[in-house]
Amino acid sequence: MRIGDLARETGVSRRLLRYYEEQGLLQPARLGNGYRDYAETDVARVNHVRALLAAGISTMVIAKVVHCVHDKDDLTLPAECPAFVGVIRDERDRVTEAIAQLESSRAILDTILETATRDGT
Repeated sequence: MRIGDLARETGVSRRLLRYYEEQGLLQPARLGNGYRDYAETDVARVNHVRALLAAGISTMVIAKVVHCVHDKDDLTLPAECPAFVGVIRDERDRVTEAIAQLESSRAILDTILETATRDGT
C-alpha cells in the first residue's frame, strides 16, 4: 500500500508517517521507482505507535520496543520480548515521578492563591 493509503487508514498525515520512518518506527519496502510500499501490518504498527505516544513515551523509546508488538488490535506483552516490560515499567516510573512533581507544583500554587484571596486580592 502507498503512503496515502496508510495515511487514510490510520488518520496519520503523510508527513508524520515519514517522520515515523526516520525514527525507525516504520520500515516500508521500497519499490523500483523509490515509492514506499507499506504492508497491512503497518496499519497496526502505526496504531500501536500512536497509543504509545499517547501514553507519553518518546519515539526513541518506542523504536526500542515497537518490534515486540505483533498483535493486530492490542498492545500485548509478548513473552519473547522481556525488554518490552522493562522499558514500559521505566516509562511508567518516569510518568509517576512527573505526576508527583506536578502535584507538588499545584499544591504550591493552591497555597499562593489561598493566601492571595484571603488578603482580598
